[in-house]
Amino acid sequence: MLWGWHDLIVYTLLLVVADVLLWREWCGGVVMLTSSTMVWYLFERAGYNFLSFMANVLSLLVAILFFWAKSASLLNRSLPPLPNLEISENTVVIITDVLHQWINHTLSIAHNIAIARDLKFFLKVAVSLWLVSYIGSLFEFLTLVYIGVILSLSVPVVYDKYQHFIDEKLCVTRRFIQTQYRKIDEMVLRKLPLPSNGGYPLHS
Repeated sequence: MLWGWHDLIVYTLLLVVADVLLWREWCGGVVMLTSSTMVWYLFERAGYNFLSFMANVLSLLVAILFFWAKSASLLNRSLPPLPNLEISENTVVIITDVLHQWINHTLSIAHNIAIARDLKFFLKVAVSLWLVSYIGSLFEFLTLVYIGVILSLSVPVVYDKYQHFIDEKLCVTRRFIQTQYRKIDEMVLRKLPLPSNGGYPLHS
């Protein structure tokens, strides 16, 4: 029963995210774009410190709630409406399941490189990490996250509108990359000497 609820919650969250990214729920898209723009401007352009900003915001919020509760008790009015401040068990299960999958995937990558000694896989990982390092050297982390938010709110909409045309171009690009990879594989990778397994058994 727990896994049934887990699957239902994940499916619902995916639908909500898809509606926001495709601007079907335009309110969510506007809130996401506006909030990310404000955060990027405050910390990248205005020079605010994240910890100081969060401490000031929380201090202001706590002060407002405290004086609201005090005035409500003196004037016989209702207390400020606060939600139930706790994390549900289903939320913990979902977060744990996602972390479990990511950790196992990372360990499988380390296994393929260190134990199985897969040279092609090692080169793919090395090139991917180099690209991430190169892109990270061009932008600040928060700017990179902001660019990711902008792309996530624009690319799905463009793809949904011009899906047929984009799929054709992606197929052509994919065939070109596969052709170049086969050439590199035949000319370079297959000629590299592979290390012996050293007597250690390989695990699938």
